[in-house]
Amino acid sequence: MEQKLRQVLDKRIKSAQQLKQFRQTLIDGKGEKRITVSVCGGTACLALGAREIVAAFTEEIEKHELQVKVEFKETGCQGFCARGPAVLVGPQKIFYQKVKPEDVPEIINETVLKGNIIKRLLYTDPATNQEITYESDVPFYKKQTRLIMGTNSEIDPTNIEQYIALGGYSALSKALFQLNPEKIVDEITRSGLRGRGGGGFPTGRKWQSCRAAEGDIKYVICNGDEGDPGSYQDGSILGGNPHSVIEGMIIGAFAIGSHEGYIYVRNEYPLAVKHARIAIEQAMDYGLLGDNILGSGFNFKVTINKGGGAFVCGESSALIASLEGKVGEPKAKYVHMAEKGLWDRPSLLNNVKTWANVPQIINKGSAWFS
Repeated sequence: MEQKLRQVLDKRIKSAQQLKQFRQTLIDGKGEKRITVSVCGGTACLALGAREIVAAFTEEIEKHELQVKVEFKETGCQGFCARGPAVLVGPQKIFYQKVKPEDVPEIINETVLKGNIIKRLLYTDPATNQEITYESDVPFYKKQTRLIMGTNSEIDPTNIEQYIALGGYSALSKALFQLNPEKIVDEITRSGLRGRGGGGFPTGRKWQSCRAAEGDIKYVICNGDEGDPGSYQDGSILGGNPHSVIEGMIIGAFAIGSHEGYIYVRNEYPLAVKHARIAIEQAMDYGLLGDNILGSGFNFKVTINKGGGAFVCGESSALIASLEGKVGEPKAKYVHMAEKGLWDRPSLLNNVKTWANVPQIINKGSAWFS
């Protein structure tokens, strides 16, 4: 027990400067690992056999003793679910689609070791009949500016260090040490960010109302109860990059003066539940959640609550009732969540995607987002 506690304490990042230094150490530590192989581990790709592909890559990399040369990772959803399982070979991001376990030895021998392209695994544009080599040239990706899920292909969602290496928690550091709560709320307001769960309510107005509400105890809540048939963006974000959501929640908590948060997620999203739980534990171990975050004196903790499958619990007041252990039934709309939410305390509730936007707004500014 003492050894485990010591290991946890050794991981803790105790200042903004230490976080910056740690990030640089992670970047420098990649060393000779200039080749990356990313297998999509999103729900759709898993259903199509991605686990077997991951096992095959692990075996081949060990067989060829490429652990130092190749950075291998199983990522969250990469987006193009119809063409899964997807494999990206970097740094060029060669895009292979509909990959099978028996294709893996060839990918290692030809693409990783020799730099050759395997044409039969490339995506063919049905409009032009052209084979496309790189992810950025695939029409599905080329026509998008992917702000929230764009880094999914670069991050193992169960590895906090990969998120930190890409700039993760730098927005939290900026919020805690360079801004103040009023400035944070103002940035969110001026950005024009609206609720991404479907309601479209101005996020900054909600934050300002909750910050101004009376009471020493306030709650921050993430609504991940995505119930619409065929809709799974929240599950893909929470399962593919949970730290972006957690970082947004911590910033929101600091802005309104909250020290306790909840992620309410559908039990039917086991991957999102699993990865969010791991992310919370890792953030605690690294001093990015819990007491005295980054040495700032600010405390915040997050708990996961699994929904029972009721469609109505995606509605905010029904979600609150469910969190309280009651039947998930909506309340009258004249009751404002910012004043009287969870356990009748002021509560700030935003959708998964809304929270994931917050770190980018803090880092890049409201003008960039708007």
